Amino acid sequence: MSVHLPRIPIPLPQPLHDIFRPPPTPGVLGVFGALDATTAAIRHLKRGGYHDITVYSPIPRHELEDALDQPVSPVRMFTLIGGIAGCATGAWITLWMSYDWPVVVGGKPIGSVPPYVVIMFEMTVLFGALSTLLGILFNSALAARRLGTITWDPRFTNDKFGIFVPCGADKAGAVEALLTSAGAEEVRRG
Repeated sequence: MSVHLPRIPIPLPQPLHDIFRPPPTPGVLGVFGALDATTAAIRHLKRGGYHDITVYSPIPRHELEDALDQPVSPVRMFTLIGGIAGCATGAWITLWMSYDWPVVVGGKPIGSVPPYVVIMFEMTVLFGALSTLLGILFNSALAARRLGTITWDPRFTNDKFGIFVPCGADKAGAVEALLTSAGAEEVRRG
């Protein structure tokens, strides 16, 4: 005979929700139909002093990257440091094992590097890949926490380009006018 106790729901705190889903960022979203109008709008916004913008594109275009002129991603530094650490770890492990358990064959040196190059290479690849994943996760968490949720339109995955400019209500009118004069098909506040 089993006894069923009633389940009492206990509210749990949601720290991860608060970290990864901050409140929405106020700003203005412009929808563009042509690449040239989008790059011109980015240049107008940069000249107007708006440098923290988000651009949506259905396909990767080098023209947008050139117009944004953003700094290089720091993830490559994570990969470099991980690769160097992996190579050093591979060399250290193999040489340490050779000197700890020496096998002297035919007068060869105990710590010969050429046979260990394969292990050093594999450790370089392993540590480089793992540190790249950690770098991506770390930078994504920081970006998600910094930016908040921003306005987006599903047309950006099909055939439209978009520019989101985070700004307060006092600057929204100027940004709307700038995006409209640059050729935006639709401008709305988010």
